[in-house]
Amino acid sequence: MATIVSRVREKQTPGGTAVPDAEELISDALAAVRGTDVRLAERQLDRLMIGTGAAAGAADVDAALLRRLAGGVGRSAQRGWQPVDLARLATRRLAPPSAGLVTDALAAHRRDLTGPVPQWWDDQLRDLGAGVWWDTDEAHLTAWSARVGCDRFTALRAAVDALALVEGLPPIAVLRPPPGSSGAGVTSGGSGGGSRMLGRVRALLAKAESTTYPAEAEALTGKAQELIARHSIDQALLAGVAEHGDRPGGVRLGTEPPYAGAKALLAQEVAAANRCEAVWSDDLGFTTVLGWPADLEAVELLHTSLLVQATAAMLRGRGERRAKGAGRRTRDYDESFLNAFALRIGERLRSATEEADREAATQAGPERLLPVLASRAEAVRERLDTLFPGVTRGRLTVRDADGWSSGTSAADRASLGTAAAPKRQVRGRR
Repeated sequence: MATIVSRVREKQTPGGTAVPDAEELISDALAAVRGTDVRLAERQLDRLMIGTGAAAGAADVDAALLRRLAGGVGRSAQRGWQPVDLARLATRRLAPPSAGLVTDALAAHRRDLTGPVPQWWDDQLRDLGAGVWWDTDEAHLTAWSARVGCDRFTALRAAVDALALVEGLPPIAVLRPPPGSSGAGVTSGGSGGGSRMLGRVRALLAKAESTTYPAEAEALTGKAQELIARHSIDQALLAGVAEHGDRPGGVRLGTEPPYAGAKALLAQEVAAANRCEAVWSDDLGFTTVLGWPADLEAVELLHTSLLVQATAAMLRGRGERRAKGAGRRTRDYDESFLNAFALRIGERLRSATEEADREAATQAGPERLLPVLASRAEAVRERLDTLFPGVTRGRLTVRDADGWSSGTSAADRASLGTAAAPKRQVRGRR
């Protein structure tokens, strides 16, 4: 059996006593936690708990852990990971306390930045509640363990687990220039009119989510899509005239279990209806949506709202099914319901967009509008091919006919366009 030998770099105190180095203790604990030897991992965590043996040994370990976590966050940013992406994955893969340490690492990284920081980065940190709340880095882990109510050994394990996640992240598509990179200080985005329009859309979607009448919810969602489509056309015409030379951006939407595939399908359908492209990274729990700023904002709003509406409709349908004494295969029913809902909603959203296109072409003239829309669509496709050259397609299979029928009906009670025949199999970007 192979034996793993721990290597501890030592330094000499003035009295000549050798003490272990905090960085090396952390590296050994991290390597052991990543391995399969549980006993070795426990021993290395014990040594980390003892610390360097110096008077300030625990403080040295705490400061080194936070410094290394913040450094890992900085490196991950250069590899495409935005704050919301890190927080989402940490919540998915770590226990809640450990996920909170990743948020603290984001705050520490931001505090230490000296170059330009884009506004969107600070906006994400604010939404995550990432701020420096501790007094000193040397006291961070001690203060954090008191805050969450755990002992020091548990806190050290949580910190090492968080570090293992952050330092083990794969590179993903860089959607926006991160802090410290070229173009990081450049801001892009909508106008005051866009903010006003999005406010109206949010209000419509909030009503759609709160009503207990499915037909009203779907009518409100349809009206929201009409507003979005008209705003998108206005933005496209303005950009076509101004010739800004920007390129499409991207956002990531969480598509995690349960029913991750159905959530990804909904994201794809909403994206397609709003002139965007979507790619599902099922192993990382998100869908990347590529498009122009106004369209991306619309996709984020609609996907979130429709997921709430779809879930509520699914639960109602499940309850009605049980009341009738129908089958017990709840998972197959739910998944089929959500897939059918996503496809039918996508058809209805695209119908609203196409109607807005026809009206705009009549007003602005097809010779002016259509080339602009075609050019922007081609730019989005080129961005897709650049960032995701190896995209494959996956096939969805319907396992419950009742769920499929109910999901289609739930999305079709207030028709906004012509009905289409249900599809039993679909292809989606993976």
